[in-house]
Amino acid sequence: MPKRSSIEYTNKVLDGETVQKVMTGMPNEKMLETLGSLFQIIGDLTRVKILFAISDHELCVSDICYILNMSYSAVSHQLRALKKARIIKNRRDGKNIYYSLADEHITQIFNMGLKHISEIID
Repeated sequence: MPKRSSIEYTNKVLDGETVQKVMTGMPNEKMLETLGSLFQIIGDLTRVKILFAISDHELCVSDICYILNMSYSAVSHQLRALKKARIIKNRRDGKNIYYSLADEHITQIFNMGLKHISEIID
C-alpha cells in the first residue's frame, strides 16, 4: 500500500488489495470534478424538466417555453447552461433553433435516472 504522508488516518485498512485496486482505478481530480459538475447541472429542477421535454423530441425554445409555462429568457438561460456543459446540442432550421440531448451517453444517464427513480418511488 502506498504511504500517506500529509493526512493522519485513524482507521486500519482491512482489505489492502481492494483498497489498492480502488486507488489505482480512481480517476484524476479533474475528471471527478467534471463528473460532479455534470450532476450538479443536471440536478436543477428546471433543467431536468427541459431534459425530459427534449429527451424524445427535438424542440425549439418557444415549444419548451409553452410546455414548461416559462418565459423565453428563463428557458434560454437554462439552455445556455446545459449547452455549455455539453448536455444538449442545437441545430438551426431557418430562424428556429432546435434542441436535443447531446449524445447517447446523456440519453442513457437521463433514462437510467428516470428508471431508478420510478423503482424507488411508489
